Amino acid sequence: MTDPFKYQGGELALFQHAKNWKKYFSRQITPYINGNVLEAGAGIGATTLLLNNGSPAKWLLLEPDKEMSEILETMISEKKLPGNCKILTGTIDQLIEKFDTILYIDVLEHIESDREEMNKAAALLNNGGHLIVLSPAFQSLYNPFDKAIGHYRRYNKKMLRQLTPDSLKLLNCRYYDSAGYFAALVNKLLLRQKYPTIKQVLFWDRWIIPVSRITDKLLLNSFGKSIISVWEKEQLQ
Repeated sequence: MTDPFKYQGGELALFQHAKNWKKYFSRQITPYINGNVLEAGAGIGATTLLLNNGSPAKWLLLEPDKEMSEILETMISEKKLPGNCKILTGTIDQLIEKFDTILYIDVLEHIESDREEMNKAAALLNNGGHLIVLSPAFQSLYNPFDKAIGHYRRYNKKMLRQLTPDSLKLLNCRYYDSAGYFAALVNKLLLRQKYPTIKQVLFWDRWIIPVSRITDKLLLNSFGKSIISVWEKEQLQ
């Protein structure tokens, strides 16, 4: 009998305060979110509250950590999440229904067999549906914080292109938070912190993210601390 999954990170509560970053990245992906939605690794519901405006037909929160799943269940019962939300404790292997949108927001890097996960997700997408991944970028920035919260890797464009399942086409793949890239570099080379402080998170969110919103455009999203990729399930002829 396998032990139940236990999430080893502690950053979810900390980064829920990153309001500017959340607004920034959500604008990049919300145009692709509709219909029947699967949110893999729903955590404590912060991403759900950010991206789910109640309009999708169904929003399934998939969470392998039992304690977090219970938090989500309580939030649903207390109507703290939109009424279209349902919760399933487990992994993608337990699913057979199809989805129009599948989200991996700061999740894929926690999964050791990422290629297998991507193929399973692709099989659950309806034709014309979208698979969306947001992850930390550049393995060269991998630091004690990544290790402490259970990241197997950080991604670049080439890595994500190579993960593309046969049935999907990559619509876009772009880096974000170019100014934050240098903050992450300082942490790796000098600070080497396992966890940032709340003051550091708020400084990054209030001062660095507004700079990144400008420099990302000027630099044509050529590098950054994070990467967002969107795939589409090709329509059958």
